[in-house]
Amino acid sequence: MCTTFYLLTLIKGDDKMAKKGQKYRNWAVEEKYRIIEPILNMEKSSALITKETGISNGMITLWVHKYREKGIEGLKNKKKPGNPLSKYSNKKNLTKEEQLEYENMKLRIENEMLKKGYLMKEDGTYVRFTK
Repeated sequence: MCTTFYLLTLIKGDDKMAKKGQKYRNWAVEEKYRIIEPILNMEKSSALITKETGISNGMITLWVHKYREKGIEGLKNKKKPGNPLSKYSNKKNLTKEEQLEYENMKLRIENEMLKKGYLMKEDGTYVRFTK
């Protein structure tokens, strides 16, 4: 059933692969396991799964390796670091604690920029200065 689903999506053209400018797909743990299960049970090869699903052989091999090392925990997506201020900029009404955290974070970033030799202009942009 799983194989048929992926073959149909590939034929229809809605294969959920990232196109130019799109974000990459985040696979759920259950999906990853369902895809690599035939490999783990020695029913199919990774090359055959690659052909059926359209997922790169390298990614499938990586999932199998992670599963064999850490089990189902190895298939979980890791949180990637991002802009620490973004969680505050999306909110309109910040609590007092969030306002203080936001201000603290901004000051830490400004301090690190000054250590690296940057000055902040009035408009908020940074300019590198030389001694």
